[in-house]
Amino acid sequence: MRPHGSPNALERRRRKAVALLAQNLSFHEVARRVGCHASSVLRWSRQQDQGGPEALKPKPAPGRPCRLTAGQKRRLEGYLLKGAVAQGYRTELWTTQRIAEVIQRRFGIVYHRDHVGRLLHQLGWSHQKPERRAVERNEALIAEWKRTVWPRIKKRRTAGSPYRLRRRIRLPVDSPGAQDLEPSRPHAPALPRLSP
Repeated sequence: MRPHGSPNALERRRRKAVALLAQNLSFHEVARRVGCHASSVLRWSRQQDQGGPEALKPKPAPGRPCRLTAGQKRRLEGYLLKGAVAQGYRTELWTTQRIAEVIQRRFGIVYHRDHVGRLLHQLGWSHQKPERRAVERNEALIAEWKRTVWPRIKKRRTAGSPYRLRRRIRLPVDSPGAQDLEPSRPHAPALPRLSP
């Protein structure tokens, strides 16, 4: 599993480990100091020996490169900022499917809607879920109702009254109310009767 940190920070960690090895410290001591496993320190040492300092540089991330250029990404962001209505949709709600359609229409590149979310994350956009509220909602009337009506109708426990249990309680077998219980199996021994 890849450790947390930027590629440059991880490279600094590898270089620090190799420098500590040059001070004749053990693999385990170097690993403790840089916060990794001793086998990683051994691997970095071997890479340094075989490939020199270049071997400790970060490798490019695997995977297919993005099909949109940097200029196309900036233009896409401009389209998104203008809103969905400006792109011909009836509402201002952007969905990944709509954004995939805009990318295909404007740039001729087909993206699956699931990948559009990753692309937007790279651009610094985050997933937003619209809040469902009625258009007729009147915040002032709601606040007034909560202040005046709600305290009157809210159920409260009166002072000195016991709490009420809202669930069923099963009696243990050895409790006083359980003397009328019979065995569930015909061959099971009967419970001794408790005297009241």
